Order: sequence, then C-alpha cells, then structure tokens
Amino acid sequence: MSAPTKSERHRVIFTPSGIRTTAADGESVFSAALRAGADLRSICGGKGLCKRCQVDITPGKYAKYNVDVTAGAISRLSPTERKALVDGELVAPRRLSCRTKIYGDLVVEIPHDAREHGTSIKKAATKIATQLNPAVTLHMRVLPRPTLADNPCDGDALCASLKDLLPNIQLSHRALTKLQPLLARHERNLIAVVRDSREIIDVWPPGADEVYGAAIDIGSTSLALYLYNLGTGDLVFETSAMNPQIRYGEDVMSRVSYVMMNKGGEQRLCADIQNQVAQMLEEARADLSLKADQILEVVCVGNPIMHHLFLGFSPVELGQAPFTLACKGWFEAPADQFNLGLSSAARLSFFPLIGGHVGADTTGAYLTQLDVMAGRSVLLVDIGTNAEIVLSHGGRVAAASSPTGPALEGAEISCGVRAAPGAIERVRIDPKTGIAKFKIIGSDDWLGNEIAHSGDHTIIGICGSGIFEVMVELASAGLLDRSGLFAPQKAPDRFLPEGKGWKYILFERPEAPIYIKQTDVRAVQLAKAALFAGVQLLSEALGCEAFDEVLLAGAFGTHLDPRYVADIGIIPNAPQEKIRSIGNAAGMGAAMAVLNHEDKVRIIEAVQTVEKMETAMEPKFQDYFVAAMSFPTAPVPQDSGGTSRRRRRRQRTG
Repeated sequence: MSAPTKSERHRVIFTPSGIRTTAADGESVFSAALRAGADLRSICGGKGLCKRCQVDITPGKYAKYNVDVTAGAISRLSPTERKALVDGELVAPRRLSCRTKIYGDLVVEIPHDAREHGTSIKKAATKIATQLNPAVTLHMRVLPRPTLADNPCDGDALCASLKDLLPNIQLSHRALTKLQPLLARHERNLIAVVRDSREIIDVWPPGADEVYGAAIDIGSTSLALYLYNLGTGDLVFETSAMNPQIRYGEDVMSRVSYVMMNKGGEQRLCADIQNQVAQMLEEARADLSLKADQILEVVCVGNPIMHHLFLGFSPVELGQAPFTLACKGWFEAPADQFNLGLSSAARLSFFPLIGGHVGADTTGAYLTQLDVMAGRSVLLVDIGTNAEIVLSHGGRVAAASSPTGPALEGAEISCGVRAAPGAIERVRIDPKTGIAKFKIIGSDDWLGNEIAHSGDHTIIGICGSGIFEVMVELASAGLLDRSGLFAPQKAPDRFLPEGKGWKYILFERPEAPIYIKQTDVRAVQLAKAALFAGVQLLSEALGCEAFDEVLLAGAFGTHLDPRYVADIGIIPNAPQEKIRSIGNAAGMGAAMAVLNHEDKVRIIEAVQTVEKMETAMEPKFQDYFVAAMSFPTAPVPQDSGGTSRRRRRRQRTG
C-alpha cells in the first residue's frame, strides 16, 4: 500500500452497530470510536492501562461496506500489546484500540465483552414520604367577554381570575404571546400553567392534558430518570442508561484529566451527557404520547464533577486543591439552555452541593433521610469511586468524602467487570477445600466448575458485590491472612504462581480462569481503608462512638449484603444488624423536590448547617488508613518461622 498523504482520511466502520466515521492518518482506533460514539469499553481513558478496549480487525474485502482492509491499514503491535499477549490479558488476533493506529480503511468489530451496554445496576424507584405540593400547577379558567366600557386587557383578566388563590400572580412573555389566539379559539376557556404560585408560565387549551416533572440522577457510571404526574403524584415512567462519558475514563478524575489534556474536551463531555438525558426524556415522551410542553420541571442530582460537566462549567478546579466550585447552591435555569428538547417554559434545577467532593447526589440522599437522621446517630454512606459520607450525632451533621477508587465496583480488578448479566455477584468458599461456588447476575443457581461448564451459563467476570464477598470468604477460609497476604499452603490446588506472588483461581473457565491476584487484594484494602478512615475521623469530630443505624445509598450499596459489609471491616463499629440499604436515595431526593416544593426549601436550609471535613488532609487520616488495611475475619499472620517471613516479603512485591 502506498504511503498516504498527511491530510488523507480513511473510512472506518464499527460493527455490529454499523457506525461510520472517517479518521486521520495515524489516529488511534480508540479516538475514532470516541468521536463516532461507538459502544466501546474503557476505564483508563485510552491510556493503555485497563486492556478493556479490545477490537477485532481482520484484513479482507467487505463487500457490504465496499471496503478492502489491507494488512498495512493498522499499525504493528505496540509494546503494550505484546506484553498483554504474554500476560494473557489479550488474545490474538485482538488488538487494543487505544494502541492501534489507522493507516487505511477499516472494518472494526467490537466484541460483546468490549461494549459498554448491558449494565444490570438498575436505579429503581423506591417509596418516598412526601406531600404532593408541586411547583407547577394547572388552573382551569373561563374569562369574561370584554366590552368597550371595560377598558379591556386579557392579561389582567387572567391574573384577576386567579387573585383569590394566587394574589401575587404575574404573566410570562410566553403565556402572553399565546393568550389571545387561544381565547379566541376556545370561547374564552383555558388552562393557566402556574409555577411557584407566582407566575403563569404557559396557557393551554381546555382539555385533559396533565403536567409532568422529571427527577434525574446523573451518576458517574449510569443515569436514572423518574417521571411523575404532578397532578396525582404517580410515578408514570422510569428508565436508566449508561453514562456515555465512561468512554473517557471510569472515574471522574480521569474525565477531569481528559478535559485538561484535550482542547474542547469540556464541551464534548457536556454534550455527551446532555444528549443522553435528552434521549431519556424523549423516550419518556414517546412512551406516554406526551407533548413537548408537558414536562415542565426537571430536577437533577449528581456528584460535583457530573454537576459541572452537565451545566457547562469547567471541572478543572475540582481536580486540584482547594477544589473550588463554580456554583454551590441550588441552581435553576430555563431547561432549553441545555439542549433537552423541552419547552422554553420548562425549568431545570440542580440540588445544592456540600463541597468540592460531596455533591448534589449526597444532598439528595440526605433529603430522603432528614427525619430518620434527626436527633439520632446515623451514618449515611454512598460507596462508589468516591465514597460520600454524612453523619448526624448530637444535633450536628458533618459530611466528607473518601477516595475509595473504582476497585469496589469492579474496575482495577484483574477479572473485574461492571454489574452485568454473567457477572459473579455472590461467592461462598469451602474452608476445607478452598473451592468456590457462586451466583451470577441473571441466574438464581449456585454454580461451581461442574455446573458452569455445562454451557448453560456465560460467566464474564466478578462485579462489586462479588468482590466484597470473595475477599471476606478468602479471609474467613484462611486463604488470606489478616494482613491481606495469600496463604496458598491452605489449598495448593486453588493457587497458581503469579510473578513473585500467587493468584487464587475462583473459576476454571476453559478460555481463561477467573482469578484474584495479590494486587487485587491490595486494591480492595486501599479502598476499604480510605472509607474506614473517613468515617472514623467524622465520628471523632462529632464525638460519636456508636451508630444507631448505618444507611447504604446508591445502586451499588443496594446490592451489598450487610453481613459482608460488616465482615470486610470497611466501616468502624458497624455490626450487621445496624446496616441497611436505602436504594437510590439520591434520585428519590430529586423526586421529592419534584413533587413537593417545600422539600426543595428544606434541603436548601439543611445543607447550610452541614459541616464539611476534608478527611484526607487530617493528620490522623494516615494512621487510621493503615490500621484499616487488615481483614478482621482472617487468621493473624504467623510471626515465627523463616518460611512465613520470606513468603510475606515475596508477596508484598507481587
């Protein structure tokens, strides 16, 4: 193939989606996929670290696309790919898209296990306790016919018809422009659409139309939308979707890094998340056959970086101390500023933030638990890439965040995956044999090697709840000692050498085993220690020695078994019986504000009294962090015997 000119562009088709784009000579396949919106996994943002962005590129003629893919159309194997092949992280002929450069026309197959779709974490709505008192209400009115003697004004007449109920009512420009033609067509009958008891934001023809409000949880990994009928308070539609920004990195700091390193990155991430929310709203309208002007309130929650990226604020300052926010309080603006496909009368609001790393998702969850936490010692925790903590005790409330990282959700774990069908979510290990049995998402059966090999189940890896359980089970079975080092002599058949250490074989899958490496154990230890230290510091600051309750918020927390949360040692002084999940409390907080204007006022006032602590800056953080690295249910490591000491030294380097 002749060398292309520098300006030459190549055709690239991604299958099975059929998405087409063109790529500059030397551009990476990963970059082209991002730009085109192809469904391709990555948790490191294309840095060659995660090995998730695998693709198949086979030379040949593709008549369907009229493309001839030559052997020289892609770059040779990179050093990263060669090492991944040796380590078993990549199987030929697959390539890492982030390390493969384009030099000709391509057809790129994205394998099923390299696609983002298919998450099974559903942020399902749960029951909320609030009165129905929405910000938007409908009022049917019949205006008197004007006469010359009246010095008539239809705008004044409409306001006068509502004065007894709404004494300070005013008319918006939108309502005024529609008012007289509507009155003429419907014999002076209309519906006044009123917001906050003070402004007529629209006028509708008389009829049976209802008004709706949407609560949206903008999570780092997934989004959830709940649509409510504001006349009845009924939940009429809900849906969830993956956050398309995951392509730029699993954790939010990777996305900040992307913005810092790529011109236009901020606009790209903002457009991605706004487009996804717009698609979800359109799905709701289509499902219920709604008009564009019937969804008039949208209330959002999300962590500080999601908040900034959705609203179009730069997140760069949140990536460095002192983590300065562009906007902290309750935010609201016309929804049509955010490309959501809604009426100009619609309003978008965002919950207030507590600090640079404690966001609107936390305040949403806190709103749902205000009455539960008042006057009691209650810990509210949302375990995620960045764990957010709220503690009430002795009439005070304090909040903090802990940098747990993505390990507890499956990222940075050798065989870790998101919660998707086929992911291991429950684990039990026989302490005598070291053999595991497990449950996968999508099946109620307990599986072992014999059953799993029957071909009836596809097992893709281990997700967050499974990681919790396998660590506790390894420790309780004596296959991990208290310091977190493997004890392969306890079950030699279940361990294989891994560099200078070992790896535990959880499932002997024919193509490649699912295993836990020493580095995986360390990643979990670092995550749990960070959360433990944060909770301990908050407890000391408020003088709280024991909790009346520990509440786990978020989709991930909903999937955790309280027994394993207690046994892994991630929260100090938290026995199993005091731990309970409260579901997607962040989204339900947004729903409360949609349904009851007074709840908006309550959370705005409540946030003002929350004390913010930067736990990682506290002098004692490191001491508590180190102390929390151990696994409480594991045997104490032996202090005598040269073999034991040598094994521990060897595994520390593994």
